[in-house]
Amino acid sequence: MRTALRTAAIGTVSAALLAGPAAAGAAAAPAPAVSPAVSPDAYGASGATGVRFVDIEGDGGTVLKANAVVPSDWDGRRRYPAIVLPTSWGLPQTEYLAQARKLADSGYVVVSYNTRGFWQSGGRVEVAGPPDVADASAVIDWTLANTPADPQRIGVAGVSYGAGISLLAAAHDKRIKAVVAMSGWADLIDSIYSGRTQHRQAVGLLGGAGYLTGRPSDEMKQILKDFLGSNLAREQQMIDWGWKRSPAAYVDRINDNGAAVMLGNAWGDTVFPPNQYASFYEKLTGPKRLEFRPGDHATPEGAGLLGLPNDVWTSAHRWFDRYLKGVDNGIDREQPVQLASRSGGAYEGYPDWKSVGATERKIALDGRKKIYANLDSGANGGTVILSSALDQFLKLPPMAVVPFLPRSFAAVWQSERYGSEQRLRGAAKLHTTVTSTKKSGTLVAYLYDVGPLGIGRLISNAPYTFHGETPGRPFNVDLELFATAYDVPAGHRLALVVDTVDPLYIEHNPSGAQLTFSSSAADPSYLSVPLRKK
Repeated sequence: MRTALRTAAIGTVSAALLAGPAAAGAAAAPAPAVSPAVSPDAYGASGATGVRFVDIEGDGGTVLKANAVVPSDWDGRRRYPAIVLPTSWGLPQTEYLAQARKLADSGYVVVSYNTRGFWQSGGRVEVAGPPDVADASAVIDWTLANTPADPQRIGVAGVSYGAGISLLAAAHDKRIKAVVAMSGWADLIDSIYSGRTQHRQAVGLLGGAGYLTGRPSDEMKQILKDFLGSNLAREQQMIDWGWKRSPAAYVDRINDNGAAVMLGNAWGDTVFPPNQYASFYEKLTGPKRLEFRPGDHATPEGAGLLGLPNDVWTSAHRWFDRYLKGVDNGIDREQPVQLASRSGGAYEGYPDWKSVGATERKIALDGRKKIYANLDSGANGGTVILSSALDQFLKLPPMAVVPFLPRSFAAVWQSERYGSEQRLRGAAKLHTTVTSTKKSGTLVAYLYDVGPLGIGRLISNAPYTFHGETPGRPFNVDLELFATAYDVPAGHRLALVVDTVDPLYIEHNPSGAQLTFSSSAADPSYLSVPLRKK
């Protein structure tokens, strides 16, 4: 259903997508290599990495607060590759200062700016709308005019909100040669409305931070109200709005422009889950790299923002060195898909995303199970940001005692005990038949690693919402769980749990609703688990 709605949305917003921001389109031509309007003296004493806090005129004259950092050896004649960094949602312009200094020390001009509507920058929060994309090009214009930036070697990067804007900018501005998008989104709809289910905690967190640190636009306020209020009458408008802000809608233009794109994300990202990044990665045709690690939203690269050693930022520096400086550092010869398992161990390299879970094992979901809706069974996906961060740092994912889950509110299936370690890589897929006593409803599927004592450690989950079904008539459900990398120890088993309530999501179960899960010889229900051979 969501695919059909999205297809309709493409037609609705196609004119806006092609037009893009006028400023971005005008900025696509390379700027002439002229001397910058300022001298090295404007950045401080010679021999030190210089920093200037500046105002940059963005789209429509909006003032963007920014800082510019130049290499210490700038003598007024040299040109350097340049990197533009839009800030994350709700964070100030100093967010990237530690990394900007590191990049400048290695020979880059770096300009970081506070996205419109936040902190002291002007305008309203447009949620990566056309003015934000135009702002990125305006910042590039300013960088070329006011720093020793080389117009042929421009990169953009960002974390979270900055990552999304960076990818959108690469679709609209041909000057951008390299992108590093960390903990961002490629498909905004699939991120916050996957399975046609509102991700309540994620959107609530973003909305609250937007009001606290910024000035939301009227459009953003209306979208938040409709989304959190489950206004299905405006569902198509919400999808149009989100798809217009999705880099996936512009993937052909990104490919045509030819920027080298590196994507990084966390397995447990509760704001922008990994599946949508993997799907987008597969559609890119230029130089590309995909990295997944343990953690939650922006936690893998967080230490790097403080200037501490960090794998994500190390990869980012190598990516820019290769595609902006031309350094033969070997990153282009490595396997382009790099994964770190949540269970620990060295990074694993794959030639593409399809190879990650090349072997699939099906777990039969036999029998007929009926559950009552409207009550949390005790199985849930945890808390936004916190739960997967605890898994990252302390190996403490959300847990449930599977034998004690109430079968009246949770359907449970378990595999046999495995005699050897099972290396789960990628996205598990659920296929089942559901019969509801109501025309609408929500179910949430959880995959657990269950030890000998029955304690289940959450591996993955995903929600699914339906509307307009005929009560009493069976219908098929196909649900892809959030991708992960997890090693199930020998002697453990997998358990699939399905219930109807999770604090992470908005549920649509009418009072008194019941769901029945069934399987038949003609259409068996199963869970397909992607495995990596040893």
